[in-house]
Amino acid sequence: MSETNWYVVHTYSGYENKVKANIQKTIENRHLEDQILEVRVPLEEVIEIKNGTKKQVQKKMFPGYVLLNMVMNDDTWYVVRNTRGVTGFVGPGSKPVPLTPEEMIPLGLDAEKTADVIVDLEVGDAVVVTGGAWADTTGVIQNINKQKQVVTINVELFGRETPVEISFAEVKKM
Repeated sequence: MSETNWYVVHTYSGYENKVKANIQKTIENRHLEDQILEVRVPLEEVIEIKNGTKKQVQKKMFPGYVLLNMVMNDDTWYVVRNTRGVTGFVGPGSKPVPLTPEEMIPLGLDAEKTADVIVDLEVGDAVVVTGGAWADTTGVIQNINKQKQVVTINVELFGRETPVEISFAEVKKM
């Protein structure tokens, strides 16, 4: 298999999520899961103040752009380039230029960095949530996802056990 890189696609402004959904649907329909690995619209948390109230919202880091982790070949180029809402790849002419490792770090796309996470948690451990919406909630770890850096615990919600994903940073062993 060829090398995968992150590429940037320019879209019509406001169509980023639609383009992402269209590309993901095409990947599924054409069975390109092994060539186009990930499609992202980078978001950042910002605090918005409207009418005197603070509200934490997610804003697009780069309006009008979508990031793709893919193998560049004629098929993948054609599929992405001909997706409705895509105006083209970022790069000179029709030649896409992959992001450099230095450009990827601030975007949180450094794959090697996320793969080396070392956690002292295991499935079955009892934990207490230290922050976020589920602060002071206790639960037992059902699943650990090192890639996303989250654990899944069951919490009681409306009298039923409900699985909830919590960030590594917000849980502590009991």
